[in-house]
Amino acid sequence: MDLSSENGPAKPNADAACVAIASVSRDTALTVLGLETSCDETAASVVRLTADGETAVLSSIIHSQIDDHQAYGGVVPEIAARSHVEMIEGVAARAMAEAGLGYGDLDGVGATAGPGLVGGVIVGLGFGKAVALARSLPFVAVNHLEGHAVSARLGARVGYPFLLLLVSGGHCQLLEVRGIGDMSRLGTTIDDAAGEAFDKIAKAMGLGYPGGPALERLADDGDGSRFELPRALLGRKDCDFSFSGLKTAASRIAQTLTTDQERADLADAVQNAIARQLAERSDRAMADYADRHGARTFVVAGGVAANRTVRRVLQETAASRGFGFLAPPMAYCTDNAAMIALAAAERLSLGLVSDIDAPARPRWPLDEARAIADPVHPTGRKGAKA
Repeated sequence: MDLSSENGPAKPNADAACVAIASVSRDTALTVLGLETSCDETAASVVRLTADGETAVLSSIIHSQIDDHQAYGGVVPEIAARSHVEMIEGVAARAMAEAGLGYGDLDGVGATAGPGLVGGVIVGLGFGKAVALARSLPFVAVNHLEGHAVSARLGARVGYPFLLLLVSGGHCQLLEVRGIGDMSRLGTTIDDAAGEAFDKIAKAMGLGYPGGPALERLADDGDGSRFELPRALLGRKDCDFSFSGLKTAASRIAQTLTTDQERADLADAVQNAIARQLAERSDRAMADYADRHGARTFVVAGGVAANRTVRRVLQETAASRGFGFLAPPMAYCTDNAAMIALAAAERLSLGLVSDIDAPARPRWPLDEARAIADPVHPTGRKGAKA
């Protein structure tokens, strides 16, 4: 890979990739390459952010590893990391070609630095640093969750501040988003994430991998009213989530089922139970948020935001509270590099860049102050859970 010779000579080296820059002109558009390798998708995207905040996705390439992991019923970190190594250069080249640009046309490079499977994170992070060094470009180490937080801005103009429900396979949080790098945690899961519950219950039902979409398809033919599933944390008045009890109860019921209709009914019950808990906690957060802010925008992001039932229930909840509802386009709900490129571009527009030795972080909470002051899981043998 010869990045220094493509598209003419490299830009002058002003140490932009190694130290924070004071400012970036808002009078011109910023074109950024984003890289995402935190789990089982190798993704690259080129995004252009204009001076007035308009966003254009010039390319978005995603190589899925579903076939590599299906036999194991879930993501195998070592297999994922090896696949990222094999695919990252080609995926990035395809993203640049689809955008019709050379590396010399970029204003910066952003790559996921965590949280995620650290073996995979290292691959994308290292490749992004190599591009930045070869072309003397600013480099931005992006929090994967911050990428999800801004992902709705890929499809619509969403102003800050807004209330965010980030709900995916590994994360379930309610956050007040005041701007890039300025977010407060209002609630989080104390055990499993919603997407994790979807996937593990689907696995117990023999639906294969990935489980969440398979369970949603099965639920279309079900009647969930025949099963009563537990409701978590009913006595608490905070905005935290818990899906462990639901996962255990549904998995036990799954072992007793004998017909396809029973399995469809359980799938519908699980989907409704998850949507209900997400809506209950979101409603509580909206009530608190509305007391403190005039702006009333509720954004739902992350892979579970692609679930039709979850979207519908949350949209109804937002409407009942007088909140506008926004979610990313379906293509940007699950892991993708366009959201990483946009987060990097927004940081670059504020003059926020990373040192070239920015580390890969398997855990990286968005609200680090709250995570330190009020950890959901006290530090122990396995460390604090972000």
